[in-house]
Amino acid sequence: MGASTLPRGGRSKIMAEINITPLTDIFLVLLIIFMVTSVAMVDTGANIILPEVEETSSAPREITITVTQLREIYVNDEIVGIDDLEGTLEELLVTRPDTPVVLQGDREVILGDAVRILAAAQRAGATQVAIAAERGRRTE
Repeated sequence: MGASTLPRGGRSKIMAEINITPLTDIFLVLLIIFMVTSVAMVDTGANIILPEVEETSSAPREITITVTQLREIYVNDEIVGIDDLEGTLEELLVTRPDTPVVLQGDREVILGDAVRILAAAQRAGATQVAIAAERGRRTE
């Protein structure tokens, strides 16, 4: 017998390998796309600096009122005038009056503006009102 490389039956074994490099490339591109779009979806209507407190508790945010340094008021990413605030909140609270209303105000927002906004939320029928803050460093 000769030194034949063919097995008995005359057929050679087929070696099947899957090249996963293109698959890995596609997954990495999809991961990057999801990471970039998820960051864009979390952003609120305006950039603000929240005041700092020692402890906070997170609550489900259904309606968010944001006040900027320029005294612009956003309700869930839509800019609203102070005169239209109560009507806008009434429309959002008519179906679920127990929806929490969270005020996110920049540090430079005057207390009188915050009080007017919270009073408008209560007149609109909000039963749960909160003020957003960041956890700050302890200074002793």
